[in-house]
Amino acid sequence: MHPRVAYFPDSFHEINGVAHTSRNFVAYALRHNLPFLCVRAGTRAQPTECQGSVRTLELPRSEIAVGMEKDLAFDPLFWRHADIIEDQLHRFQPDILHMTGPSELGIFAAYFAWKLQIPLVASWHTNVHEYAAKRIGWLTSLMPNEMVQATEQHVEASSLDITTRFYSFAKVLFAPNAELCDMLATATARPCHLMQRGVDTTQFSPEHRTRPERQPEEPFVLGYVGRLSREKNVELLPQIERELRNAGIAARFLIIGHGVDEEALRKELPNAEFAGVLRGLALAQGYANMDLLVFPSHTDTFGNVVLEALASGVPAIVTPDGGPKYIVRDAASGEPETGVVTEDAGFAQAIEAILRTPRRLEAMRTAARAYALTCSWDAVFDRVYKAYSELSGAPSQSASSIEVGK
Repeated sequence: MHPRVAYFPDSFHEINGVAHTSRNFVAYALRHNLPFLCVRAGTRAQPTECQGSVRTLELPRSEIAVGMEKDLAFDPLFWRHADIIEDQLHRFQPDILHMTGPSELGIFAAYFAWKLQIPLVASWHTNVHEYAAKRIGWLTSLMPNEMVQATEQHVEASSLDITTRFYSFAKVLFAPNAELCDMLATATARPCHLMQRGVDTTQFSPEHRTRPERQPEEPFVLGYVGRLSREKNVELLPQIERELRNAGIAARFLIIGHGVDEEALRKELPNAEFAGVLRGLALAQGYANMDLLVFPSHTDTFGNVVLEALASGVPAIVTPDGGPKYIVRDAASGEPETGVVTEDAGFAQAIEAILRTPRRLEAMRTAARAYALTCSWDAVFDRVYKAYSELSGAPSQSASSIEVGK
């Protein structure tokens, strides 16, 4: 018998990794008839809903919610929903509460785990400490250069300490890569399991390519998908374009996403196509029409967009920091190449080397798709439920190994 799980995601409807994982988690629970309550922020007219085995409690943020990004916010008045959340928890009778971060929802999960004496688990999806260090540019811009690095390091270390203290309230932790798991286990003295991410290889596929075969005189299409903000290291994109142009490589960027740095990027990349936020078939076609994905982020804990690109038959160029390096197989891995892992200074050179070797690019496209076919959301969440079962003492049989409804 599987545990009854009350899930408190930081983000659900937005365009980011936490929301993407959360929507797939709910779909997994529904697909396998698992008792599941999702408590989240949103704007649904009817706050409560029951669909199959899944219950939803969706609550609005107030007008004074503090904007964190274009589609992210923190509401200091979210506590007004305490009674309705507690009522739904009493009705649902969860065995486990699962939070995804130090948001209003995460604070509620920790609070009710303590109050109702229900085991708390926590999954780490965002390197909040690194984001905090990147977001104090308004302060460091006023400082002498010699103080900037020390200040950013202090903010990052302090934020990490506060966040890991919060995560230590949980009995079991999850993280999207082994490096983060080791860090969390050491910092919190709690067991940490992998909670990677999967991909829908039907939704994301080379079959969605609508671009005609590239002619020799046409520029290559370099893609970027994600938030257009400093913590994603998007300021590297114009530098890459300049270096490729100086090397005689004709390339243009297809940029999918939005963010505070979009205006600056538009000025520096006048030939780029800024597609905004895409969903569904339009997003799948955007990926499939790329030649390479260029993803220079140093802060991503996993990198959903990298896996989606690979599923679309598009190799990826990523940094050696964060989660994407665990997805991409480069020449040093001894496996078929699906991309390149390199420092910032090596991006343009790596891209040039691939684009000048059509056979290598084609082999990488084939290998990228083949690797993505080995990933699935069922496998990801089967591992999560196995860890749940160890915590609750229930059998560890995976949901996808039983007939739905049994």
